[in-house]
Amino acid sequence: MTPKRAATELGRAHVFLTGGTGFVGQAILERLLSSHPETTISLLVRTKGSAGGDDRLRTLLRKPVFRAWREAVGEEGVEAAVRDRIRIVEGGLGSVPALPGDLDVVIHSASTVSFDPPIDQAFDTNVGGAIGLYEALRASGSTPHVVHVSTCYVGGLRKGVVPEARLGHEVDWRAEYAAATSARERVELLSRQSEQLRAFMERARAEHGKEGPQAVARASEEARVAWVTAALVDAGRTRAESLGWTDVYTLTKAFAERAAEELWAAEGGSLSVVRPAIIESALAHPFPGWIDGFKVADPLILAYGRGLLPEFPGLPDSVLDLIPVDFVVNAILAAAANPPTGAPEYFHVSSGASNPLPFHRMFENVNAYFTANPMPSPGDGEVRVPTWRFPGGRKVERALRRSRTRLERRERWLTRLPSTARTRAQLAELGTKRSDLETLENFAELYRAYVQTEIIFDDTNTRALHAAIPKKAQADRGFDIAAIDWEDYLQRVHFPAITTLTRAFARRPEATGTERRPVAELPERTDVVAVFDLEGTVVDTNLVQQYLWVRSAGWGWTAWPAAVVSILAQLPGLLRAERRDRGEFIRTFLRRYEGMSQARLEKTVRGGYADTMLGHTATAALERAAAHRAAGHRTVLVTGSIGTLAEPVAGAFDEVVAGAMHVKDDQLTGYLARPPIVDEARANWLRQYAERGGYDLSASYGYGDSHADLVWLELVGHPHAVNPDSRLAREAGRRRWRIDTWKRGSRSANRALMVAEEG
Repeated sequence: MTPKRAATELGRAHVFLTGGTGFVGQAILERLLSSHPETTISLLVRTKGSAGGDDRLRTLLRKPVFRAWREAVGEEGVEAAVRDRIRIVEGGLGSVPALPGDLDVVIHSASTVSFDPPIDQAFDTNVGGAIGLYEALRASGSTPHVVHVSTCYVGGLRKGVVPEARLGHEVDWRAEYAAATSARERVELLSRQSEQLRAFMERARAEHGKEGPQAVARASEEARVAWVTAALVDAGRTRAESLGWTDVYTLTKAFAERAAEELWAAEGGSLSVVRPAIIESALAHPFPGWIDGFKVADPLILAYGRGLLPEFPGLPDSVLDLIPVDFVVNAILAAAANPPTGAPEYFHVSSGASNPLPFHRMFENVNAYFTANPMPSPGDGEVRVPTWRFPGGRKVERALRRSRTRLERRERWLTRLPSTARTRAQLAELGTKRSDLETLENFAELYRAYVQTEIIFDDTNTRALHAAIPKKAQADRGFDIAAIDWEDYLQRVHFPAITTLTRAFARRPEATGTERRPVAELPERTDVVAVFDLEGTVVDTNLVQQYLWVRSAGWGWTAWPAAVVSILAQLPGLLRAERRDRGEFIRTFLRRYEGMSQARLEKTVRGGYADTMLGHTATAALERAAAHRAAGHRTVLVTGSIGTLAEPVAGAFDEVVAGAMHVKDDQLTGYLARPPIVDEARANWLRQYAERGGYDLSASYGYGDSHADLVWLELVGHPHAVNPDSRLAREAGRRRWRIDTWKRGSRSANRALMVAEEG
């Protein structure tokens, strides 16, 4: 029972804190350091890489939440606190090390904060972590008062008032924990069944076949891993709903409470359970608006400010239960200073009962703020935010499904069209719309329970605890929810805090489109290689056109119609070969050179063929190659075809890497002397070339046009997608690679450039 007069000081208590690097944990640690100067703090900290616990502590203490404290005590005071007051306990909740035997207070605030993690991860962290902590406490011999930080939403799916009391469920949490932690093994086995593997391979082959077999294998395995993760996420969501909870996060937090009750309180330990609602930025301490990253409601707020949410499936009269983080911390420390005399005590740190914020009122505030302070849109414009009408969840979800169907249909149609600057721009726009739609779908799924809820969390115990704090201490140490002015807090404190980072990001130069980004100046280095693909990149041609140029230039235009008819007859087979394997297509098509005189081919290439190719060459490609050479870079032209056909532009590069055809008695046999250098073969060649030549691939450049080039473009530090096909354009946009549009130049201008380079 809460005392009539509550203590506010922890005195010389030894406090053990978990989750100290998290949002709430940072704020608790700061309060202990700044307002409870005689406490000793043991901090559970995981090592990360080469950074030990002490290194992580010093990094942590440089964060904004500690700024006022650092300024107040000075650097000597900070060092004294690190030396005398803070003890690092290296480890994690998965393997809690031996704990001190003189603990007075334990504040357990560590947990996963994702609503939708895989089921095994959620149970490992939230339930397994609690089990590990309470077992370690019992083994230590300490008898501290434990403050277990949970969430208001542990009560599950329900309506009406939720009391501050032990949860009423009878679920066997130990059996659920055992099942959840073994779920990954079962799902991993399912993912390796032949039917599943074939499905992964078929999709990977359709998407990545041109890149080569290893690219297909990698994509297939990535798809399998993603399938496992999705299955485990779905398992968590489904199991939670089947037991009456909103999601696996609230389910596991409920089971963690049961672990605390059975493993600690039932063994005679002192236990207080603090259940915050949706924790957001500080109202006052350590300073108004302090927040460490975006929290539960913030992605929804920012998505609305960016114009991504034309409508939302929320109930207008549903209560959005927000609470500033400093109120939560004050309540936790007040509970810590006032242990229960008997059974565990429960505290809802929430606003819905004493100072409700209906969803429609929250929307009005968000709308007013972003109308007065609009977010920047691409270019120099501003986002005009929509007005929500709250049509109901089912209507919104039907509209989302229709939007997805239309978007996918248009995307399929565009990917079948030739790649042009216009189609690439349209695909990029569709990609943005797809991302926005996925955002809205995710929000509708994740937030459904929070914006369509009809729950009110009773806060009688919490209000009584606040009232018991001495009046003179309430302003600084209290948590009077009824005193919060929501309009003032949202408009003056919270919205400005969460939009500051977003606005700064929107102004960054990198936010411009990849096709409009200015070309960076080339650094002068001799350990850099610039690799240019020939067909489709340097020259807007392909093997078929090159063959027709050879026939028309060397055998006259009378040979051209017959060659075209012959190619058309083979076209279905050629297209199938192209879809299956780029190398197979090259081998198949180059057989058409069988019986051709090598000498005559070389003469033809030097004559009319060269004139035609120069008329199809991108002037920008020749200029770019010249710029690389001027900077001391090694320039290499690469083609999967035979080197003879690249000779008209070979002089613009330091080296040409190409195939060669077997010749017998001056007659081309139609068989390549070695496999064509395409897709993975080109990637392997590039690795060896760089190693033998001492080139730094991370500083090197690559220029390609096809999705088949992806596997080698990703090896260099500066990949350029030039006139890319739809798949490469989509991937380049996703990876924020530069996309260049190179157009053919005039024959005379290109010849002049070639003469200058060769001279």
